[in-house]
Amino acid sequence: MAALAWLLIPLLAAIGAGLWGTWVGRNRRSIGDGTELAGYRRFREAMEKPHLAKQPVEEKHMEPVEEQHMEKSPTDA
Repeated sequence: MAALAWLLIPLLAAIGAGLWGTWVGRNRRSIGDGTELAGYRRFREAMEKPHLAKQPVEEKHMEPVEEQHMEKSPTDA
């Protein structure tokens, strides 16, 4: 009898999942794809615009910085 009780738990979970899936998948009022398509259109237009080529950046040679040495304090060992 205990084994049947343990089998009842997944059965109830499967029934609950089926009911939830039915409720979530119900037909809702159709909103349409207008906003998504408008966003995609704006994206496509932005990608099709000619972009100005950036000028190559000149490499600047930096001179090495001299390390500054700190004096040891009397407490340093």
